[in-house]
Parts: sequence; C-alpha cells; structure tokens
Amino acid sequence: MFNTIWSQFIQPILRRPSRYQVAALCFRRDRDKLEILLVTSLETRRWILPKGWPKTGFDAGGVALEEAWEEAGVKPRGGKPGWIGQYRYDKRLRGGIPVPTNVDVYSIETELLYDVYPEAGKRERRWMTPRDAADAVEEPELKRLLSDAEALLSGPSR
Repeated sequence: MFNTIWSQFIQPILRRPSRYQVAALCFRRDRDKLEILLVTSLETRRWILPKGWPKTGFDAGGVALEEAWEEAGVKPRGGKPGWIGQYRYDKRLRGGIPVPTNVDVYSIETELLYDVYPEAGKRERRWMTPRDAADAVEEPELKRLLSDAEALLSGPSR
C-alpha cells in the first residue's frame, strides 16, 4: 500500500516539470561604467532581476519590458530587448514548495527610472556594478551571468 501511494501520488508531485519565467537585465552606462539594476523580491527581500511569468499577448521580450516597468519603473532606451542568457532556480510557491524554474534573461538598456510605477514602495531598487550585482544575488547561475555582463552586453547588437 505504501509503495503504491509513494509511486503513484508522492513521487509525481516531487517530479513536477520545470516552470518558466522571463527576467529583465536592465542596464546603463555611467561614464562608460556598466551598471545593472537589481530589485528586492516582495517576500524575502532578496536581490533579484525584475522577472515574471509569461503573459498572453506578449512575447518573451515584451514580458521582460513589462516586468521592468512594473517592478522597477524602467523607461527603456529604444530597441527590442535581446536574449542574453538563462539561469535556473527553485521558485518557492505558496506553502514553501520549491519548483524548478528556468528563466530567460533579456537585456534592456535603461534611459531613466520613474518614481511612480506599479510596485513603487513595495521593492527597493539599486544600480550596482556587475561584480556587486553578482555578489548580491543568491542563484549561482545568475551570479555567473551577472559576472559576464560586460561581455554579454558589448556584443555587436548591443
């Protein structure tokens, strides 16, 4: 009986398929020095990139733009967001259940930050050097991506 419960009910729950989110790596150059914008998460207050679940009517770059606006008040500096990488982390859903989540990261050059935006007052936002941003986040793959940001953002299309 226990074997049946384990194999037919408990194991499938533990092997949930990965979820998918889209993140915005918002950046600017201040006197040719690259800076990356991080925001705090709503519940744990960890430093993260603005990110969210796919939305009907938006492609992945559009989701990145929408999340950058909602979570950080970003006004982009023209151009379409470009895919620059991916990382994986365990998203904690209600009840604290960790779910593996793949996150595609899109670069968004930032013209300015608005003071009034949907999540103003709910999150802290801060410009950081790529090294400081990598040190501030917890996810190992995101740390590597942020550490490589200078190279990733200086390609031919950037």
